[in-house]
Amino acid sequence: MLKSYHPEFLTATILNWQHLLSDEFKQIIIDTLGWLARQKRCTIYGFVIMPNHIHLLWKIEDGFDRANVQGALLSFTAHEFKKRVDNTQLQNYQVNLADRVFQFWQRDCMIKECCGEEFLKQKLDYIHQNPLQSHWGLSDLPENYYWSSASFYENGESPFGFITHYKE
Repeated sequence: MLKSYHPEFLTATILNWQHLLSDEFKQIIIDTLGWLARQKRCTIYGFVIMPNHIHLLWKIEDGFDRANVQGALLSFTAHEFKKRVDNTQLQNYQVNLADRVFQFWQRDCMIKECCGEEFLKQKLDYIHQNPLQSHWGLSDLPENYYWSSASFYENGESPFGFITHYKE
């Protein structure tokens, strides 16, 4: 049966909310999102990568299964993270599970379907405002935070070639 999805708001969090996502790890996520979009497995309308979590506004393309696309994102990035963390840091991600020794992403991402444009716009605004929250203080303006789609929506510019405007 052919699957069809609405746009979705997804939050994926690093295990125990640890601050793993340095620029090097953020770039791994960017590269993976770009690959998924180029493979036409998903359309990415918006995102932000924070120090310990990511928010995505995306749509799994028709014919693909969310579990496979989401799994590809999380599994590939986790394998790349594991290659790059030092042994001391790696201990923070050791788990005692039957199917793995290390875990970087918490299980059960939060997913909300965006059935209407108003809800989608609300989530996109939330994503872009996230780096400005006082406890983060990562940017003065949404469009000045590099690891986000905000500059694409604010001035049509983005260093990332995989973002699609939600109205397209």
